Parts: sequence; structure tokens; C-alpha cells
Amino acid sequence: MQKRTATIKRKTKETNISLALNIDGSGQWQISTGIKMFDHLLAQVAQHGRFDLKISASGDDQHHLAEDVALCLGKALTQALSEKRGIVRMADAAVPMDDALAMVVVDISGRGYTVLELPFSDNDMAGFSTDLIRHFLESLAAEAKLNLHARIIYGINDHHKAEALFKALGRALDMATTIDERIAGKLPSTKKLLEK
Repeated sequence: MQKRTATIKRKTKETNISLALNIDGSGQWQISTGIKMFDHLLAQVAQHGRFDLKISASGDDQHHLAEDVALCLGKALTQALSEKRGIVRMADAAVPMDDALAMVVVDISGRGYTVLELPFSDNDMAGFSTDLIRHFLESLAAEAKLNLHARIIYGINDHHKAEALFKALGRALDMATTIDERIAGKLPSTKKLLEK
């Protein structure tokens, strides 16, 4: 099997990002965005998605940084998956964390779309705006061209809600990108086309 890896560099007046992704990794990460909570959440995607992920990012504010990291990760997923032959394509994961329960469902369909239910309470996020989580997920789905439905089912603590959500995102992406040996080399679509 060819290596499913990608390296993305993005430099604008607002951000400077270098990102390397190995879909078939072991959950290793080196992440530095200058925002500890964001680093922590991205590490959950790598760890629980079993992706190897390296991110070095700096930017003029949290909004631009979260958005551009999402765009780079989405682009890396698209490049690493190439034609998407043999992938499971659709997957879901529900993850608890103490008081919180979150669910993510993905379809690597070639069509970017999000449906999000993220009832945050604006507590305990170490200065990281919870609205940036919504913006990150929307930007990721648009660039990776995937359907992403994410829901925080319940919870009290925003840190727990967010962490459960990003763990579920990692798990769902791991399962959706897995190669199904029963359809090896074939596209998982009746149309025989998944947009790159």
C-alpha cells in the first residue's frame, strides 16, 4: 500500500503553518500553535485517530490560527487519501469524558457539509473561545470535503465537552479512513466517483 501522507505549508500575512500528516501512523504528535488548549485538542485527534501529526503554527490571533490550521489539516487529509480507493468512507464515534458525552459522524464523500450542535457554557477553556471549535470544524469539513455531523449530547464542563468532541473526531476519522480489504482498490461509491 502506498504511503498515505501529506505535508502542507501555508504562509499568509495572518499565519505561518507547517503541517505533516501520516494517516497510517500510531498516534504520535508534535503540536505547537502557541495556544495550549488548541494544542491539547488537536493532540486528541492524533492520539485517538492513530494519526501521526506534526504542526508548527503561529498567527496574529486565535481566530485566524484555528481557521488556517483547520484548512491545512483538511488539505492534508485530502492529499493523503488521494483517490480514496478502498476506504470505509463513513464512520461514527461517541466518546464520554466524565460529565460530557459527544458524538461525531463523518462521510468522506467529496462534499463539504457540517451540522453542529455544540452547546457550550463559556467556562474553563483557558482563554480559548468555544466558538473557535465551531469555526475549526466548519473549515476542516469544507477543505477536506467531508460531511461532518458533530453533537455534544450533554455535559457541564466545556473542557470535557470539547475534549470528548475532539476524541470522537479522531476516532471517526480513523475508522472512515481505514482500508476495507473487501473493496481494496475500489471506490466506496455507487457513482464510482468521490471528488478529490
